[in-house]
Amino acid sequence: MSKTYIPKGYSPKLTLYETQAAISLIKRTFQDRLAQALNLKRVSAPLFVEPSSGLNDDLNGVERPVSFDIPAAQVDAVVVHSLAKWKRMALYRYDIWPGKGIYTDMNAIRRDEELDNLHSIYVDQWDWEKVITHDMRTLGTLQDAVRDIVRCIYEASLIVNGRYPQLQTQLPEDVTFITSQELLDLYPDKTAKERENLFVREHPVTFLMQIGHKLSDGKPHDGRAPDYDDWTLNGDLLYWCPALDCAIELSSMGIRVDAETLDKQLTLANCDDRRSLTYHRMLLDGELPLTIGGGIGQSRLCMLLLGKAHIGEVQSSIWDADTQRKFREARITLL
Repeated sequence: MSKTYIPKGYSPKLTLYETQAAISLIKRTFQDRLAQALNLKRVSAPLFVEPSSGLNDDLNGVERPVSFDIPAAQVDAVVVHSLAKWKRMALYRYDIWPGKGIYTDMNAIRRDEELDNLHSIYVDQWDWEKVITHDMRTLGTLQDAVRDIVRCIYEASLIVNGRYPQLQTQLPEDVTFITSQELLDLYPDKTAKERENLFVREHPVTFLMQIGHKLSDGKPHDGRAPDYDDWTLNGDLLYWCPALDCAIELSSMGIRVDAETLDKQLTLANCDDRRSLTYHRMLLDGELPLTIGGGIGQSRLCMLLLGKAHIGEVQSSIWDADTQRKFREARITLL
């Protein structure tokens, strides 16, 4: 049975063609502000990589990448899950200096994703990565980047509201910071998702930090691959979504692992077999630059700013029959 639902009393505030125009406005507006705020240049990115490169993101370690062979090149390839590792390699190849970085449109297929109001097998996000120095691997650097992104989202919302006054999306300018352990301490008898919803309802823009390590209850707040984020210097940017009456994750980001942190986290995650892959070998040998980076969901940002209740209203994908039936009966168009 589908996990998709249509909130009681929900109806789109924009027509189909207004929605398409608004999506274009949001993407142009936000990425320009992001590039300026974080000092980023746009680059082209791959849709697929070779498995032996170690560049694909393993997400929670159980998702299967879409794979295929390339007869002309006599190699196999996998569609990317994200570009978390590829961006760092690109910064190395492009010889980007500290304080500068890159961003790109990342498109991916996640075949094992559950389908609901927020999840699709098609992923579109702005992936960004920036070179930093050793003394910038601090909480302050991470929080400054989060504040910059929150400000870009707020400014984009003002522009969209100005063009489409029927929306009037109210987004705070400020962000609240909390660690996953502090969140567990506040709500020890709740699940991770319940904790997020309870806190973000009261703090509509929240950056939840330190995701990956086991907490005092013996479980991590959420899964994180061991080979890109430093689990002590990362987090998720959460916004309260009035249309769905829940918290939604707009971005996952963090200061990336250095050689020492990668060594520790590979062992903790029982992933020592990755040490021989090209990316991991270069990182352990100190060849790759120190970086901070993340991904920002394009469709989810459009959902939030346009007051949409389903990600299929702002992106074209494939949906199960039950989801299609529900929206057809409600006379709401899925793209």
